[in-house]
Amino acid sequence: MRNRSNSGVRLDYYQRLLNKTILKYQNPVTGLLPASEENSHAWVRDNVYAVLSVWALALAYRKTADLDEDRAKAYELEQSVVKLMRGLLRCMMSQVEKLERFKHTQHVNDSLHAKYCSKTGKTVVGDQAWGHLQIDATSLYILSLAQMTASGLQIIFTLDEVSFVQNLIFYIETAYRTPDYGIWERGDKTNHGLPELNSSSIGMAKAALEAINELDLFGARGGPLSVVHVLPDEAQQCQAILLSMLPRESNSKEIDAALLTVISFPAFAVDDGEKVEETRDSIVTKLEGKYGFCRFLRDGYKTAREDPNRLHYEPWELQVFERIECQWPMFFALFVLDGLFNGREEQVKKYSEKLDSVMIKTDEGIHLLPELYAVHKEMVEQEYKTPNSQKREAIGRLPHRWGQSLYIISKLVQEGFLSPGELDPLNRRLVSEPKPDIVVQVVILAEDEFIQSKLWEHGIKVQTMEEVRPLQVFPASVLTQIYSLLGRNKKMGLTGRPKNEIGLLATSKLYTYRDQILAFIPQTADEHQFYLPKDTLLKLDMFANDVGFLSSYWGSLGRPLLIFPVSTNLNYLDVGHNPPGALIGTIKKLQSGYIAGTRVHLGNLADFVTTSCITKLSFLRDPSHSEEVKHFVGDIFNRIPDTRPRLLSSSRIKTRPRSHSKSSVHGIVRRSRSIQVDPAQAKERVPSPPSLQESLKKFERGITVDREQSGGVPIPTTSAHGRSHDVEFPIQRPHSPNLHLKGSLHPLHYSHQSPCSSSSPQLFHFFHQGTKQESIINVDELVEQLNNTEVLHEQADIIHYLYLHKGPDWEITIDGKKCYIKELLVELYEKAGHWKHWGLVRHTAGLLKKRVEELALAATDLLVRQKQLSVGLPPDRERVIMRPLPPDELAKIIFDACGEDLSTASLTQELLIYLAMFIRTEPKLFNEMLRLRVGLIIQVMASELARTLKCTGDEASEHLMNLSPFEMKTLLHHILSGKEFVISTGYIHTCVPGPAGDLRGVGVSRWTTDSETDEHTNVEDECRLSVSTKKVGEEATEFARLSRKPHAKMQKSIHHIDPNDLEKDDEGVESDRQGQWLRRRRLDGALNRVPVGFYPRVWKVLKMCHGLVIEGQHLPHSLTREMTPGEFKFALHVEMVLNRIPQPEYRQLMVEALMVLTLLTENDNSKLSFSTLIYVDKIVQTANAIYLKDQKIPSDVMEHSKGAAGISLHFYDTAPSGRFGTMSYLCRALATILPIPVDKDANVDCAVS
Repeated sequence: MRNRSNSGVRLDYYQRLLNKTILKYQNPVTGLLPASEENSHAWVRDNVYAVLSVWALALAYRKTADLDEDRAKAYELEQSVVKLMRGLLRCMMSQVEKLERFKHTQHVNDSLHAKYCSKTGKTVVGDQAWGHLQIDATSLYILSLAQMTASGLQIIFTLDEVSFVQNLIFYIETAYRTPDYGIWERGDKTNHGLPELNSSSIGMAKAALEAINELDLFGARGGPLSVVHVLPDEAQQCQAILLSMLPRESNSKEIDAALLTVISFPAFAVDDGEKVEETRDSIVTKLEGKYGFCRFLRDGYKTAREDPNRLHYEPWELQVFERIECQWPMFFALFVLDGLFNGREEQVKKYSEKLDSVMIKTDEGIHLLPELYAVHKEMVEQEYKTPNSQKREAIGRLPHRWGQSLYIISKLVQEGFLSPGELDPLNRRLVSEPKPDIVVQVVILAEDEFIQSKLWEHGIKVQTMEEVRPLQVFPASVLTQIYSLLGRNKKMGLTGRPKNEIGLLATSKLYTYRDQILAFIPQTADEHQFYLPKDTLLKLDMFANDVGFLSSYWGSLGRPLLIFPVSTNLNYLDVGHNPPGALIGTIKKLQSGYIAGTRVHLGNLADFVTTSCITKLSFLRDPSHSEEVKHFVGDIFNRIPDTRPRLLSSSRIKTRPRSHSKSSVHGIVRRSRSIQVDPAQAKERVPSPPSLQESLKKFERGITVDREQSGGVPIPTTSAHGRSHDVEFPIQRPHSPNLHLKGSLHPLHYSHQSPCSSSSPQLFHFFHQGTKQESIINVDELVEQLNNTEVLHEQADIIHYLYLHKGPDWEITIDGKKCYIKELLVELYEKAGHWKHWGLVRHTAGLLKKRVEELALAATDLLVRQKQLSVGLPPDRERVIMRPLPPDELAKIIFDACGEDLSTASLTQELLIYLAMFIRTEPKLFNEMLRLRVGLIIQVMASELARTLKCTGDEASEHLMNLSPFEMKTLLHHILSGKEFVISTGYIHTCVPGPAGDLRGVGVSRWTTDSETDEHTNVEDECRLSVSTKKVGEEATEFARLSRKPHAKMQKSIHHIDPNDLEKDDEGVESDRQGQWLRRRRLDGALNRVPVGFYPRVWKVLKMCHGLVIEGQHLPHSLTREMTPGEFKFALHVEMVLNRIPQPEYRQLMVEALMVLTLLTENDNSKLSFSTLIYVDKIVQTANAIYLKDQKIPSDVMEHSKGAAGISLHFYDTAPSGRFGTMSYLCRALATILPIPVDKDANVDCAVS
């Protein structure tokens, strides 16, 4: 017989402890644990945490069992665990209808309930009577289910249950964008029922998704159909958002002790060691006490000052809970476990002693852990004065089962009955271990043999889509359709995965279905929807970003596989079809083995089958799928890939004279735009320089060609005598489908008209008001002109007018063929995209109401990183977006905000995509920015173009709309980063082969000489703008001067610099310096950028006065009672008030005035006493008056130089620092308004001055 003094005695003690504190309350029918003997409600979270200790003790008995009695005890404990977990599963399965709705709505009323009746398993309260949406509780259940199944328990019995668990994955995978009530069931800490985005919920969801992926729920007895699948992009999204939020818990909680469950046991969700340390230190510093840890700052739960008659708190009431928050001893047990998992002996010893000191011992020798410790009401005042000085009393449940369970687990590990690895069979604890460098496998696929041959001319050998067979390649949309079958169960009414876009991590795997191997092209390479992939440079830039993304976030077995398709649409031109130089350069880099600092391996698709990550699409063989579903799967794999339609016919083209008569609706597209440069700024503009005006005039010149059905393409070229002649240029290409619009070799053949003097949206109503002008427009004449014209802009104006007045379904006859306006609009969109005329592309995309595929995802990426969004121009049309929205709803808000300016609606979507790309790759660009106002950003971009090109605001708006997507992204990056930049104007020669047949200027930016721009030249030039970083010092002057000169003159100019030119350049540089601070303030104001630590400093100012008034908006002192300095909600309140100021430069002066106030409170705290409201705008106006008086500016100049809000433009353009800086004047203004000590000369007597 075994000596009972050994380990068996201690295990028997813990079994007795479990029976008396947890298992004795387990319901024999449902297996659930009630909250107490009096309360039959069973919380999902509490039940899971409580049963973890039962599972741990079962593992300990199984490990040390040397008698049948021990094995029997282990089995009994295991069955108790299975009983409880299946009881919770049954409760949730009874709400399958709510689960199905929630997958599509993410609405709080559609969420699974957070608690059930422990006797019946039914719901106990209504949908709106409790904060049921608690994603962390469902995620904890899934995580524990995965760990227990991996340890050998079988909890799931049927395939129907497998389907339900699969749909639970869909329930939690949107955690990164779904506000919930969190681990404490309260949402916002005022407990008004306002859900928040909680770090603890996101972290637990991320851990659950990673843990259960590819897990067989039947264990060793399972098959392909019992495996659960998780798309890796959802877990990655949770990780990215979690890292951006930590150590903050939510908008109303700057820190929460619950985050310990995310960075340590049981989730281990954070793989960034520095972020783990930062979060742990923040919890210890701000929340630790003698009896436990506070849940969060100003937690009023069960404190002496809480009103027990109501659940919610008044906003001003939260301050009374500061320093007397209840302390929860269960967090001592979590810190013991954290130390055990990380090998920190000192931490284990410290918190073990603290834990033992707060345990309550019963007469039977049982150690019980109370729920919390509270300050007695008679000792509250002393606790206010000296925190952690008063003795606290144990209140709440005894024992607190959640904490008691953690205590038992910590003791089992501490005494050596279990190792940390046995509690974590899926090795979650190793998530932060360093990983080997990722090598990204890249496959270049040509659309057809023609593209293949063109790449081979450059020494690049690639395969075509056909040559990779038997492997099959599909677009990402097919994978989306395939995964929509995952989790589908007709018996239970489950429809499977919602058809959300598939991310890059998912398309970077190979998939097997029966005997077929499938590969997928990333979503970003799909050219069928939005116009962004039509830009070669942007597409290549996004490809490089994708490679870097895979290198950083790939976590699956095997290497990632990235497919890059090369199609005819990737070329700038249709004639010749030579691949652009940027593409060739990128492929050469890939061949070298590195691109953008990432290791890559370029090869054929078949070469990577053995080294890639392969996932089995086993769920497609589910016998429960109906015949209809089977046919659907068959259609996917038997479908012939769609080929992109050819935009222009490959027929014979000949020159013919064209008419120069203008359409009666000429310019209507341009008049529909509403982007405005600041009127005051427009007054300062000088006439456009000759070089720019000359480049604009080049739009007037061109050649017109017609198409005939023939096998070759004659290209008009210029002979030695200046006459054009036909040169046969044979190419073998498929014929185009029948098109309705007449085409030309180049689209820009019309007499250029300068932008209208005003781009007001009212001009868009020119043809809507039943005016005299409308009555004289003959629709039949317009149709006739549309039949005859080959000019793209004229076609656009006419189609735009007909679309507005006749509707998209109006039937029209073109060249004897009937078609609808919508068809013409689609064709116009394709042609404009082909010719890379981005202004028309954006406009027609707006008319077609095109929505970028990743729009909702991009907005979500920004929102969940605590950046609010607004679209449209303030103050009338600005629409604020504060939470993630479905794609269609988001697109509707954008189109409504932009009104009838459809070009700006498309540009707004485009900029949201770029902003999301930047915040993922360069989050530091968005430091100290809470709201991204896209409308103001567009306005600032136009303003910067007007300043740089020295043109009018209308011309700048036109140039902005015609920037390529890549140049637009580059310009946005320069504005966000604050880098100086220059705009270079050049001409691109299009489609003009020389006598020998070689193409001149095809897809290459080329500077022209004066001789090449002769009016009689048949070469068509198009003005292009390129954005580049401005150099510094003398290099900047030469670079800026040379960037305005033709390429042929550059080489001469480098060595023979004219002193007169340098003098002019110096004047230009000086003029740039004159407006640099005004420009800087406009940029920072438009971007809502504030100094580091701005909001906590404003909180301190607000605490020392009765309130702040900014442009009539009041920030009351009571906000400091409701919110803590680091609380995100307070920052949003301040930002909301500042955003009421429409002028960005004036807003920035307000920020500077607030900074002066914060500096005064920090440096002269003992001397200042603010007993009234502080009017911040009055401080700015007074500072401006003092400045004007000091500068002795004449009254007429003063009146002429007034800027926004009546502030002098000279004051706006003054540097903040220095004796005569704005900060100095703001300090002097403070001295005249507030009781601050000054000397006889009105100089401020403080440290700031």
